[in-house]
Amino acid sequence: MISAVGANGEGLVKEEGCVIFLPFAFLGEKVRYKILQVKKNIAFGKVLEVLVPANERVKPVCPLFTKCGGCRLQHLKYSEQLKLKRAVVADCFKKIGNLGVDVAPTVAADGEYGYRNKLQIPVVWQNGETIIGFYAENSHRAIRTEQCPIHGEWAAKVIAAFGEYIAECGVRGYDEENHAGDLRHIVARCVEGKLIVTAVVMKTLPRSEALIERLKARFPQFSLYENRNDKQTNVVCGEHYTLLYGAGRYAVKDDIEYEFGAESFLQVNTEMSRKLYKKAVELALPEKGAVIDAFSGAGLMTAMLAKKAEKAYGVEIVREAVDCADALARRNGLAGKMENICGRCEDVLPSLVPELKKQYGGVTVVLDPPRKGVDHRVIETLVGAGVERIVYISCNPATLARDVGLLVGSLETAESGIVRKESFTARYAVTYARPFDMFPQTKHVETLVLLSKKSDGHINADIEFGEGEGQLSLKEAEQKAEQVN
Repeated sequence: MISAVGANGEGLVKEEGCVIFLPFAFLGEKVRYKILQVKKNIAFGKVLEVLVPANERVKPVCPLFTKCGGCRLQHLKYSEQLKLKRAVVADCFKKIGNLGVDVAPTVAADGEYGYRNKLQIPVVWQNGETIIGFYAENSHRAIRTEQCPIHGEWAAKVIAAFGEYIAECGVRGYDEENHAGDLRHIVARCVEGKLIVTAVVMKTLPRSEALIERLKARFPQFSLYENRNDKQTNVVCGEHYTLLYGAGRYAVKDDIEYEFGAESFLQVNTEMSRKLYKKAVELALPEKGAVIDAFSGAGLMTAMLAKKAEKAYGVEIVREAVDCADALARRNGLAGKMENICGRCEDVLPSLVPELKKQYGGVTVVLDPPRKGVDHRVIETLVGAGVERIVYISCNPATLARDVGLLVGSLETAESGIVRKESFTARYAVTYARPFDMFPQTKHVETLVLLSKKSDGHINADIEFGEGEGQLSLKEAEQKAEQVN
């Protein structure tokens, strides 16, 4: 009998002091399973048969479900996925951040499938042939993929075009063991019918004109880049892009007209990002002062903030994204209210935050970092400057909980790492915390948090201490927080 559900949606069985993790099982189900691995008092297994299914179980849409390492929750009703993600966020705040936070119900996506605007799929040399396919869970074994239900139809067309090109031109996928081959990854983004495709190669793309013709047969407008990555690394793209065909960048008309390129960061779910950004801007708007959009990508939210704030500053490390943000500011008549800075947030913010606070009398900071969270220097800067409002957007509940704990003061850094504080005076109150389901059918979740600087009128969050049953140790929490998928 499944007695609990883990952070990744797996069912948990407790037997003789051991917790067994069973992917694709759910609370209350009776299953027949096989143990695959044991580590001290934790084991990992495989469900062989569901004897008594839960009422929340549904038939998965994708034929590759349980084989591909992407979606983990297709066997659950969507309403149950939303509940699970809310519980995961609250659990991370408690077990990692040492905070009891009132997490609001998860905001549902408009579409449960077909929502992803970005495709990133490996091309590998496997068993004597080239295969385009997503990796199986915790492996680099590719599962041949022709279409993926969480992507739009455009993604299947891109995969088909590359499949024909590979067969016609004898292109070899990447052989990881021998560090050889031609083509390593296909990366593509399609926003409102505007497509940018990047072929990640070892040296050069063989007979690129043949691939261009295959893409032309399917798409009236697209751009093709070649990206060279000859390093033995799990990082998908190298540093240098070469435009082989098309305009290279495209403008998209929304409330803000913005531009994106091959390197630009955009949320993978366009509809949900609108909901998320709208709420984030609402939370971020100060009564006075400037707003800093840290990890600002192509500048979409910076522009939304600039429209309503006294002035907005975007900080982003990718040069191409900053160029897109500059073009966005000009296109929307925001050149005087929006300034984009190219640099690492941990290098820029220590001088920018106090400067703007002095100049404008107040500053709000929006953080939207990658999965690894923010650098400790960013935390120190915000706390040291006494920033009034911090809006944090996170795709990783573990690093979010860690960083919020450090900002609030329930955690602190020590020589041994990050440690819990048994008693503390909270520097910030968590006045808003809500998951947004940017990634339906997967274990991932986006979360929006507002931290307001403490005053006598604020109420402390409920604090719970101790290493309760099933709770992560700090070492385990930090390891989890540092994982980048």
